[in-house]
This record gives sequence, C-alpha cells and structure tokens, in this order.
Amino acid sequence: MGLLLPHADSEVRVSFVLDQPLKSAATLFMRFSRRLTAILSLGLLLAASHASANDQVARGARAAGEPRDPVFEKLRLLERVPYADDPAPLWNHFDSWLQSRLEGAVDRLGLSSALRDDKLAVALVDITDRKRPRVAAVNGDDMMYAASLPKIAILLGAYEKASLGLLILDSDIRKKIDLMIRRSSNWAATDVMKTVGREYIASVLMSPRYRLYDPAHNGGLWVGKDYAGSTAWRRDPLHNLSHAATAMQVARFYYLLANDKLVSREYSRQMLDVLGRTDIDNKFMKGIRTIDPEPTIFRKSGSWGTFNSDSAIVRRDDGRTYIAVALSDDRAGADWLARLIVEMDEIIAESPVIAQASESAVRPQAVPERSWWASLLSPKGVARSQPSAQWPRRKSR
Repeated sequence: MGLLLPHADSEVRVSFVLDQPLKSAATLFMRFSRRLTAILSLGLLLAASHASANDQVARGARAAGEPRDPVFEKLRLLERVPYADDPAPLWNHFDSWLQSRLEGAVDRLGLSSALRDDKLAVALVDITDRKRPRVAAVNGDDMMYAASLPKIAILLGAYEKASLGLLILDSDIRKKIDLMIRRSSNWAATDVMKTVGREYIASVLMSPRYRLYDPAHNGGLWVGKDYAGSTAWRRDPLHNLSHAATAMQVARFYYLLANDKLVSREYSRQMLDVLGRTDIDNKFMKGIRTIDPEPTIFRKSGSWGTFNSDSAIVRRDDGRTYIAVALSDDRAGADWLARLIVEMDEIIAESPVIAQASESAVRPQAVPERSWWASLLSPKGVARSQPSAQWPRRKSR
C-alpha cells in the first residue's frame, strides 16, 4: 500500500512491504462500503420489526384497529397453552357401537336431512362408568344459537367467582340463580350476569382449566349478551353469535359437573341441585316422561324462534347414567328433541356393560346428607334405599 506525502515539486509515494494484499482489500472496501452499509441497515430494521412483532404476539395484542381486546388476548393465550390434563377429554372417547346407534336413531326419526343442512347437532355420553365415558355425536362441534341453554355458563361463573371470595351467594342471589335455571327467567339471568360480570363469565369459559369455549374445537359455550333485550356486549369471536353452544362442549360441562370438577366438589353438588329443579315440561322432559313419569334429570333447555335446545344428565332406574345434548334450528325442533331423548334413552338401556377397571370404580361413595335428599325420604321420614350414584336421586319438579 502506498502513502502519498506532499512535496514542493511533486508527490512522493512511500511504499511498504507486502502492500498489494492490503491495497486490494482497501479497494474492495471502498467499492462496496455504501452497499454494505445499506444492507446492514436494512437487516437491523427487519430484525427490529420482527422482534417487535414477536413481542406483540407474546403479549396477545389484537390486530390493528382493535388493540388490547380482552377476549382476543384470552383466546391467544388459550391457543398457546397446550392441553396438559384435560379433565373432560370426551373427544378421546368416541365409541363405535354408540355412534352407529345414534346415527341410526337420527335416521329412523327422519332427521338425516336436518343433519346435512346443519339444522341439528346431538351428543350422547354414557357416564355409567364416569372414569371411562363412551361418546357419540353428530355435528358435535357445530356452533349453533342456543337461546337460554347457555345460562348454565352464568351459573358456572357465579359459583366460580364465589369460590374466590369475590361474590357472596346470599339468599337473594341464590333465589335469582334458582329462577334463572328452574323457570329460565330472563330478568333473573340478566341480573345475575351483571352481578357476576360479563367479561368474568367469558374469562371462565375461555380459561385453560375448563376450555368450554375453545377455538381448537370451533367454539363452545358463549354468553355475549344479557337476556334483557339490549345489544350484545360481545358476540362470540368465531361465529358472531350472542347465546351459543356446541353439543360437545355442553356435554363436557355436564361431564365435569358429574365428576365434581366444576369449581369444587361442594359447588358441583350445589349446581346439580339447581339443575334438578326444572319447572319447564317440554323437549327432553316431555319425551322422557313418556317412559319414566318421575325421571331423575338435571337439565337446562332453551327456545327462541326456530331455535330449540336441551341438555341433561339422566339417571335411569337401572343405574345407568348418561348425558344428552341436542341443538336444533327448526320450528319442529321441540318435537325433534322430545323424540330424540326417547331414542337416546333406549340406546343407553341396550348399551353393553363394560367391565369395570376395579372394584373401587363401582363402589358407591358416601355423600353427606343435604336438604335435597328430601326426595329420598318417605312421608314418615324413613330413608329409602339409595341408588349407587355418587349424587342423590333427584326427582325433577
């Protein structure tokens, strides 16, 4: 490499040993320095942009135009939380025998076209052995408007909040909860919903603990509007429905309830007590009473316009227990459901008995006496023989 030094008459170049490699490097550097600078600058900008995008995803930020949407943030969180130990993995327990019988029953009732047109969704779960449920469903993950059926989500929200000490279940709110379920009172449901908090109920449904509304299964239970005729505070993110459900997610609600896994054992029993107090004699109740005048049933139904839905835990006198859920969109839907429950009950009655895993799986568990054991007592106060269920036999009122 040469160094130019000024001189009075000329420039004197001072050369160094081994200057050629350095000279080549200097020449290349000067030639590409501007390009390298531009490339490095662009790279840094892209890296910063990528880091910023990842940071937004990590925080669960909403897309542009809807920043910090709490529902969206919870759904993004739910998507990132893997199923560690699903307490109600009903999708893992489909039974081919039960499935074929359910499909046959739907066909015999002439409802196959309703299935094809997405006007009917049904789930049937045999929980005679609650540790090993047997599942069948048609359109089980179809999200449908369910009218008053999602009031069970308000019920869950109230007890969940009470378990944290944030809500006192005094006589006033218990009366409203009872009216909300037993008579499907809209004003009572609206009042309880406002007391518990609409956002809080949605949070419970989308919590990793329950996943009763889960984008991985096309949604589920949703209450995005009160029952007082006001506008929706938030329709469900996937289907834009205000009061909605899928048959499988409602079945999961009842499965969790039957296994004392909604909130706590004590609160699960209290919610069962409430669900056993129905005054609405239609759909499932109308159908089941044609074969059992005094059924043991815990249920919540819904009706609005062409939409009819029903859901229940049914305990047969032979000790078999099952969950039935049906959602429909047809003016004849109430009649469909009344006939469907008869078919589903017959399927359970004919279902083969599966060998129990152990003696402990079938041994009745002791249950402390409660006020709702009154239906087990004779007029003289002598207790009748108790069935083998882990919850008392409950006569619907």
